This record gives sequence, structure tokens and C-alpha cells, in this order.
Amino acid sequence: MPKIAYLINQYPKVSHSFVRREIHAIEKCGLPVGRYAIRSCRAELVDEADQKELALTRTVLENGVATLLKSLTKAVLTRPHQVFQALKLAVKFGRRSDRGVLRHLIYLAEACVLNDWFEEDGIQHIHAHFGTNSTTVAMLCKALGGPTYSFTIHGPEEFDTIQALSIVEKVERSSFVATVSSFGKSQLYRWCDQSQWDKIKIIHCGVDRAFFTEATPVPAAPRIVCVGRLCEAKGQLLLIEAIKPIVAAGIPIKLVFVGDGSIRPQLEAMISEAGLEDHIEITGWASNEEVRKQILAARALVLPSFAEGLPVALMEALALHRPVISTYIAGIPELVIPNQCGWLVPSGSIADLTNAIKDAIALSPEVLAEMGQIGAERVARHHDAATEARKLAALFMEVIQQPVIETVLTEVQPTAVSIAQ
Repeated sequence: MPKIAYLINQYPKVSHSFVRREIHAIEKCGLPVGRYAIRSCRAELVDEADQKELALTRTVLENGVATLLKSLTKAVLTRPHQVFQALKLAVKFGRRSDRGVLRHLIYLAEACVLNDWFEEDGIQHIHAHFGTNSTTVAMLCKALGGPTYSFTIHGPEEFDTIQALSIVEKVERSSFVATVSSFGKSQLYRWCDQSQWDKIKIIHCGVDRAFFTEATPVPAAPRIVCVGRLCEAKGQLLLIEAIKPIVAAGIPIKLVFVGDGSIRPQLEAMISEAGLEDHIEITGWASNEEVRKQILAARALVLPSFAEGLPVALMEALALHRPVISTYIAGIPELVIPNQCGWLVPSGSIADLTNAIKDAIALSPEVLAEMGQIGAERVARHHDAATEARKLAALFMEVIQQPVIETVLTEVQPTAVSIAQ
């Protein structure tokens, strides 16, 4: 049976549960998957499922510099021409990148380690998530004579730095590219030559069947939840400002942030300065089950993002029959239909965000339940992890079988010519 390598910069990771779901769904399609990461973030893992994945994952930088040097030396001695070609590629990409040439030379050494592992593990194709360093390493693996590769591009980072990340050339050298939304596909169309467009496929991030349960009653309590990494791009700082006039008007409200990240100290300072400690809570990272409980305990999920791909948190909330509040950016309008399964507001508009939150608090549980039902149906139709995995598995099999087909055609061609003669 063919075996696929999943390569991610950090895996498992708290905010990347969708990758774990995808891997499990691919395996249910009958394709074995090897887990590989460049570096570990084991210290922040809180979910038992992530802990299990950690035990299955081979992590390059946990093996020390000696392993990098050993694999690099072996590659130089056994395949000098391919190492030279990969070296030229690393230098070329490094000069474009803000990470520089030295970092890309390290990526080359990482690729040497991974190719040794791929050979040991019988890997026939690599799939990377995110078009950043994981895809760079996958591309260098191929340049060194390793397996073919594909990658999933999410955004927004890749779209913000298309040229610095050499995304166009990564697409050209890949077997195919998955995007998580039509918006993402359009951004690649914008930059890539039309000859590459057939490679670009929409494979949605998905929600597993555990989320597709019977609707639970929407709570009467005025509780709103925000799930995600605490960072500037997610717009959580705006939420503090949006909540202030609601509290000032004497309207009961509780906002819960589920997640952690770089702006947590700033959020905590803003909450304290505004005297909102009784109205806003930050839980930190939570397990999948805890996230589920927090969403079900809320009337709606809010995510006022400035930049996105297509947030999985929105899919999870809708699958759990809770409407969502988000912004008119990237792939979000492909999922959220305003006034049907939630609210969309102009990104950056505090007043519109405040009004949407007020609506979510004021509407009856019955109306919110109707919105949640529409949302759950949309997620089941477009974001079922099992369905999307079958599409991806078919693409993997097509790539793996292609060399076999080409070999057969090469062998058959002389016979066809002699018959014609």
C-alpha cells in the first residue's frame, strides 16, 4: 500500500487540530500516513489526541545538529549532483526571503534528514501544510531525489508574502496544490501562470463527524465565545472596544476567549483598564472537548478577523448549531451567509461589530437555533472532513500511480511502433 508523508512545521499543534482530522480521515480512506515535523511544540499540548499524535511524529530538530550534519554529508557523498542542484535552489530562495540564505541552508540539511527517513519508511509522496518553510523543505527533498510533493495553502501569510516565499515556483514544482477556499484559489490564479491553474484544487478544511450531532438548546444567558489563537490578525483587540458600549448601556454580557497567543498580555491590560473583568474571561488553550463545551455554552461564536484563510472555528461552531459573527474577508463569505447562519460585518468596524453582538444577545433562543440549523447544514454539505479527505486521497493516488502509468506507456510504445510498421 502506498504511504504518504505529512510534513508540517510544528505538529501536533493546538491550533492545527484540522490537520490531525485530515490525517485520520486520509487513513480511513486506506492510505497510511507518516507524521513528520520540523520542530515540536510539545510543551503547549493539552489535548489527549494531540499527545497521541506526538508519539507518532518524527521531529527533525529534536535529533540535534549531529543528525543534520550526518545526513547532509551522506547526501553529498552519494548524490553530489542533486545536492548541488538543491543547494542552488536553497540559495535562490534564501535571497528572496526575509529569512535569508543561512536559514535556507539549514532547510537543505533538514531535507537530507527527511529523505533518509522517507526512504526508511517507504514514503512515496509528501504533503505539506502551509506554503512556508514546510513546503520549502518538501521541495528541497524532491530536488535531492526524494518523493514528489504537494501542499495545502491556507493564507493569509502566504498571500501577504507570495514573492518572498517563492509560492509561484513552489506551485510549479509541485504535483498539485490544495487551497481551502475559492478565495485562496483566486489568489493563486492571480500570481501563477495559466498553465499551472489545473494543479490548483479546492480541498476544504473539515469538521469530523463527532461535531455533527443533534442540536442542543441555545442558552438564554448572554454569553458569546471567541475561539482561536490570540493574535493581531484575528481582531480580538477590537472585541474589547466593541463590548465597552454594551456594558456601558447596562446590557448583560459575558465574552469568553478560548485560546492563547502573543497579544494575551495586551488583552488582559485592556480588560483591566476598562474594568471589564466581570464581563470578559480568557481560558487559555483548551482541549477539543473543552472547546466544544465552550461553544455549546454560548449563544454565538465571534471572530472579527482582519486577515484569514477560512477559520475552522467558524465551521466547528456552525456544526454545533451555533450562529457566528465574523467579517467580510477572504473565504469567510463562502461559508457564512449573513442573516441566515450568522452575521458578517466590515472588518475593522467597531460599531457594526457591537450591533451584531447586541443582536446575538437580543434574539430569542428559537431564532438562534434556526440560524444554527442552517449553518450546520452548510458545514455538513461543504466541510465534512471525511468527504474532503476522499478528494485529497484520490489526488494522492493519482500522483503515486502516474510514474507507473508513464513506465507502462514507455514500455508499450516500441511495440505499438513495430505493429504500425
